[in-house]
Amino acid sequence: MIAIFAILLFVIFLCFFFPMEPKTKPVEDKSPKYKAQMKKLWQIAQTSMRERKPFRAEKALLTILKFDEKNAAAYNRLGILYAKSQRYDQAVECFEIAQSLDNNPASIHNAGLIYLETGAYEKAAMAFRQAISLEGDVPARYIALAKAEEKMGNTKKAIEALENAFELDPKVTTLRQILAIYENTGDTEAATATTARIEEQIIKDNEAAKKRSMKTNAKMGRERVVRRRLVPSKKPAKSKKVANGKPGIIKPHVGRKRI
Repeated sequence: MIAIFAILLFVIFLCFFFPMEPKTKPVEDKSPKYKAQMKKLWQIAQTSMRERKPFRAEKALLTILKFDEKNAAAYNRLGILYAKSQRYDQAVECFEIAQSLDNNPASIHNAGLIYLETGAYEKAAMAFRQAISLEGDVPARYIALAKAEEKMGNTKKAIEALENAFELDPKVTTLRQILAIYENTGDTEAATATTARIEEQIIKDNEAAKKRSMKTNAKMGRERVVRRRLVPSKKPAKSKKVANGKPGIIKPHVGRKRI
């Protein structure tokens, strides 16, 4: 009994004087040298990707992840790099890690594109829908979803996705995709109506292009007028009048003898 009471007192002592709080490691501010090195690695990775040097870009991105293993942007870039070289399994893995670190719709969309490329159409459609739920104002998300739905034979859902894309950004190319689906399904009436919409949209695009051209020309004309006003006018040099009233050339006095 005395032993139990002593243990109880010891537990109470620990609770009061040594509270069981989780120790959080303070976030250390990165040194300027570290930041400079990371910036340099990012520049190498981006430049190498633009210059189509995949091995150099991969090495730079892997080095970034070695020092910062929770860098979602680096995983996303690495996934794009692997996708371009058709290393699809590694690309999907990178995009999934990036999405788990940062719920970024771009990473989810990129993973969906890999699923679409490899024939996993259901996974692709799920990924695109998830990306749309996070960022629903990007037409490319709906166009990609339409491709996945069409591959699965869901023509109605594919057309619905394309109509959403057209509503966000009215382009003739989107209407042509809708027309292609109607033609493949043999819906002549819908195909005729879509053809009329394409012609109407082409007229609108031409009118908008003319207005933009007129505005650009008017702006350039105003700029030319302003430049002319700003340029100072050059006054003609004064000439010396001789006795007969005709202008003459002023000769220098060099070499003249004094009388």
